[in-house]
Amino acid sequence: MEFNRVAKAKTATQLIFLVCGLGIASWAPMVPLAKDRLALNEADLGLLLLLLGGGALLMMPLSGILINRLGTRKIIAVSVLLSAILLPWLLIISNIYLMGAVLFAFGCSIGTIDVAMNAHGVQVQNEYGKPIMSSLHGLFSVGGLFGSLGLGFLMKLGLNPIYASVSISILLIFLLVIQFRFLFDYETEREIILKFSHVDVENKNTSRFQWLDSKILVLGLMCFIVFLSEGAMLDWSAVFLRDTKGVEPEFSGIGYAAFSVAMAVMRLSGDSLISKLNSRIVVIGGSIIASLGVMILTFSTWIPLSLAGFTLLGVGAANIVPVFFSEGGRISGISSTVAIPAITTIGYAGSLAGPALLGFIAHHFSLTVAFEMIALLFVLVAVIYKFRKNPSSC
Repeated sequence: MEFNRVAKAKTATQLIFLVCGLGIASWAPMVPLAKDRLALNEADLGLLLLLLGGGALLMMPLSGILINRLGTRKIIAVSVLLSAILLPWLLIISNIYLMGAVLFAFGCSIGTIDVAMNAHGVQVQNEYGKPIMSSLHGLFSVGGLFGSLGLGFLMKLGLNPIYASVSISILLIFLLVIQFRFLFDYETEREIILKFSHVDVENKNTSRFQWLDSKILVLGLMCFIVFLSEGAMLDWSAVFLRDTKGVEPEFSGIGYAAFSVAMAVMRLSGDSLISKLNSRIVVIGGSIIASLGVMILTFSTWIPLSLAGFTLLGVGAANIVPVFFSEGGRISGISSTVAIPAITTIGYAGSLAGPALLGFIAHHFSLTVAFEMIALLFVLVAVIYKFRKNPSSC
């Protein structure tokens, strides 16, 4: 395949990752507006937010079936269009049941984009011949930062919230339209999958029960742990700093900010890091650094040192999941359109279950003990990765 075509596909995939991060993060500044508009208490809002994650989690395994039949390009296009159309409605719906239905559908679209773009990214990386998954996930993080700040910035400038959200939607559709033709078509994807996974995607029997393959389950379990830590930082870091470390409420979000920035920076530079080192050093070393970071932020009584712990956690965890997705796309005998949806679904379940699990531990013991569990889980990732069978074959 011509290098120029692969390079254009790489750029198109990067922009799709940016679009996904931008789309999901644009919902964040809408949450308090929805709470006020629908007159919700915290418990009702929590149930409503659960529909977003539930929709994403439902569609992730189903996305693999759709991708097998239609290819990632068509699935990306439909799901991006759906998310762009639904986004403005999240700002104007005043009926809680209709809001729940639209938020669930929005979650379905985001979950589908997530699986399809990772599956496509793996295929582009395999054909490109160099690591690109870390930078792709880094651009997702950049999109998340712009999405969470961009909508609020437009409203701060005096733009009506509806017009601001429509502007974001138009941007999402514009990026999709200009890059769609550069994404790999179905025939190209089949050739790449056959070349690197040695499996015929047209053989329907090849995907039967492959979710239960030990290679997929092990990668999924490790993704579950890393995603759990990310979800825990999002939902519990501010509470931890305020209640355990005595940080003032208005500054309690600084821990997650340090974690997020460190992760974004490391992911944007992660491809060259993986090329110079190797996946074993990145995963094992990153897990140990992340575990050390959690222990530092947990036991330190000096706030700057605790923030350094959050930063170390972001540095260590940043490039672990991109390595797992890369390996999922190179498992011999298993199509990436089976492996990636499976790994994504198991991993995403960690970001949903993680905050609840930590809350359960914190209720029965303490939030400090809950955070220490995260440190132990990262050690478990390092041990599993070190001793699992033939890691290089994936």
